[in-house]
Amino acid sequence: MTITRAREHRGDRPAPTPGPRAHRVPRRPRRTLLHVAGIVLLSAAAGYTIAVSIAKTSAPKQTVYTLPHDFTVGDATFLPSALPGASMTAGNGIEILENGDGIFPPMLAAIGGARKTVNFEAYIFWSGSVASRFRDALIERAAHGVEVRVLLDAVGSPGRKLKASDVEAMQRAGCRVEFFHARAPWKIWVLNHRTHRRILVVDGRVGFTGGAGFADEWSGSADSPAHWRETQVRVEGPAVRGLQRAFQENWSEVTGEALVGDDFFPALPPAGLAEAAVVPSSPLAAMSGAGRVYAISLAASTKEVWISNSYFLPDEPTEGLLVAAAKRGVDVRVIVPSDAHDDVPATKAGGRAAFGRLLEGGVKMFEFQPTMFHPKTMVVDGIFSTVGSANFDDRSFHLNEEINVFVYDADFAARMRELFERDLKRCREYTLAMWKERPLKKRIGEWLAGPFRSEL
Repeated sequence: MTITRAREHRGDRPAPTPGPRAHRVPRRPRRTLLHVAGIVLLSAAAGYTIAVSIAKTSAPKQTVYTLPHDFTVGDATFLPSALPGASMTAGNGIEILENGDGIFPPMLAAIGGARKTVNFEAYIFWSGSVASRFRDALIERAAHGVEVRVLLDAVGSPGRKLKASDVEAMQRAGCRVEFFHARAPWKIWVLNHRTHRRILVVDGRVGFTGGAGFADEWSGSADSPAHWRETQVRVEGPAVRGLQRAFQENWSEVTGEALVGDDFFPALPPAGLAEAAVVPSSPLAAMSGAGRVYAISLAASTKEVWISNSYFLPDEPTEGLLVAAAKRGVDVRVIVPSDAHDDVPATKAGGRAAFGRLLEGGVKMFEFQPTMFHPKTMVVDGIFSTVGSANFDDRSFHLNEEINVFVYDADFAARMRELFERDLKRCREYTLAMWKERPLKKRIGEWLAGPFRSEL
């Protein structure tokens, strides 16, 4: 009794002996778990069905080109047949720029030398080291009285990636910063219609375009998985007007301001020997720009078609053109990102579904191994080349605002071929056997991505 009372006094009363049900955890009825699982599966199926329906509703109208192999890239009729309204201009100097270390310094130097106007358009502008360098360069010029216009895509450069403080700093310095098609989820067309263009034009005299985004992923020299592989061009000469007009189109749509006069379109003397045409693509155009040129180039090819593209999703007619070229003896090669480094797995899955038909038809596929592979280039028959922002997919050809420089020049094509061959040394060939042996997980991904191919 004494011990028991002492324990009671200290609050150390022993716990009562548990009964047979004291610690038993009640089991959830199996029927309830099956019911919840069923609801989850049905909800996922319903969501997938709705997403597919929306994708089909907003899918671009497909232009099926009937393109027999009736003329070649070397024939006089090729350029007027291929170019949709844009004409080749002679006397251009076009320099190929590789990776961030080779791309950004010339662009920043051009901005630093601006005297009147800087027009800058980008899909990706994400706060970080790279964006800060451009922000500061643009601010410095605006502070010295240069008219600086910055047009960013509202989806490509969202608030979670681009700090408001960076935008406000440019605006306070006098830069005009606008966003193309600010997001409106209730307007599917507006949400889907993006500017994917990369344009810098300084004083109307020098221009840049290609595939680069202005984010830290594009820094370095493709020397590690953190530094992407990229290609841009620096343009001088009459072709700069095409870049300026493309910027003007999107800027005027957003602001209503027309860009006219010598500050934007000065007289441009010859700056080199290359013939070049700037081809914009827009869903508002009657016919796809880059998509049309790609298709006609494939049909006209006789020797080689070498394509580098980060998001390679050819539609069935284009698959047919690639296979037809390979079957008539054209050396068709395509470099794409590897699965290990692809930044949009759904896009890679959507494109991989077509690899079997291409490989069976004689097209050679290669996967770039060291890092994400982001160029958008092509060389045809050693004379016709392109560098730009357009991916090899329906989104670029029919939904986005894009920009490509097409060059008709053997010397430039030779430099592009050298670039391709260097990249090829860092690739692994992707064979038909590898495609047939791909795991079930990848096949399921391809099946799920299939209905969205036109949107990816």
